[in-house]
Amino acid sequence: MNDSKNRWFLLGGLVICLGIVLGTALWLKLGPYPQLAVMNGNSAGGLNQYGAVPDFTLTERNGDAITLAQLRGRIWIADFIYTSCTDTCPLQTAMMARLQEEYAGKPNVQLVSVTVDPERDTPQALSIYAAKHSADAKRWFFLTGQRERIISLIQDGFHLSVAALPGVSEPSGMIAHSPRFVLIDRDGQIRGYYDSRELEAFVRLKNDLDTLLKG
Repeated sequence: MNDSKNRWFLLGGLVICLGIVLGTALWLKLGPYPQLAVMNGNSAGGLNQYGAVPDFTLTERNGDAITLAQLRGRIWIADFIYTSCTDTCPLQTAMMARLQEEYAGKPNVQLVSVTVDPERDTPQALSIYAAKHSADAKRWFFLTGQRERIISLIQDGFHLSVAALPGVSEPSGMIAHSPRFVLIDRDGQIRGYYDSRELEAFVRLKNDLDTLLKG
């Protein structure tokens, strides 16, 4: 009798834990990014400012160190992916490839994809992934680095959600992360967030990018 009760308690506990994990994943993937204080609502072109991207140093797929200082003077679009992702990442990468094509004549536009799975997404793995999507090594960076630094950069620097779910070390492990693009101006200021799942948001991203290019 006691064994039967223990099994029921154990089963109930597992169900509760699973509900918490799935609920957290759903919030991370579907919930809005944290409400940010608009630093300047009357900036050039009518675009808001959401604060500055903090200094960082990450590793590009060719092994070079990439810093915030190297991106200053360029308008860049950042997103967060991992190469084994089968959820929003393929869509995000396809949209970045489209931006690369549409803005091929704009050398001041830089694309930056940061992996949320640095243990598996080594520079070699990112090189293979980038080649599959015809990513120009000079115009589209794929960055990796130490997990804690990447998580801190995403959460504290870009104000977006990311979390490793149980089983991330397994090939089929899922990593919940924000599917949003982030637009950053020449001074390293965040100027907008755009949900990759919404066509309207992608159009708005390009319009805002064009506005910054004119500024």
